[in-house]
Amino acid sequence: MIYLQLFLSYLKIGFFGFGGGYAMISLIQNEIVVQQGWITNAQLTDIIAVSQMTPGPIAINCATYVGYMVTGNIWGSLLATLATCLPPLTIMLLISRFYVKVRGNKYMNGIITWIMPMMVGMMGAAALMFLNRETFIDWVSVVIFIGCLVATWKKVNPILMILVAAVAGIVIYG
Repeated sequence: MIYLQLFLSYLKIGFFGFGGGYAMISLIQNEIVVQQGWITNAQLTDIIAVSQMTPGPIAINCATYVGYMVTGNIWGSLLATLATCLPPLTIMLLISRFYVKVRGNKYMNGIITWIMPMMVGMMGAAALMFLNRETFIDWVSVVIFIGCLVATWKKVNPILMILVAAVAGIVIYG
């Protein structure tokens, strides 16, 4: 029964998770932590951190890890990963021919323009969701983040930002 619940949960996440992995984090949190209660917010935060460090899309890495945690075996990992990948693949196959025909259409461009701010909002919601007493590091980390955000707006090289943030973290936290 757990395999069916896991498959259906990640199938739902896959179908409604528009905007990439970071936009899907709030959906994952709601489904896996709130609705199913399989893991805690702190565990999800750790899973997301590990998923960011490993190669591949964050949502798929997260699904693989949660699938293993919930079932205790590789079959749960494979099932959750498949359920996460199946909806986008199906949708892309179905709409790719349609999109080629309408990609220059002003209404289609308007829809895409309308969806972009929604994705930013979902990513922001995912970031704010993890800002609580359990997971909040400290104000110095917030200052480093804000500095990187400003540097992004100023078009600073991302590799330079990563290096500067890493050095700042090493100097401040040892």
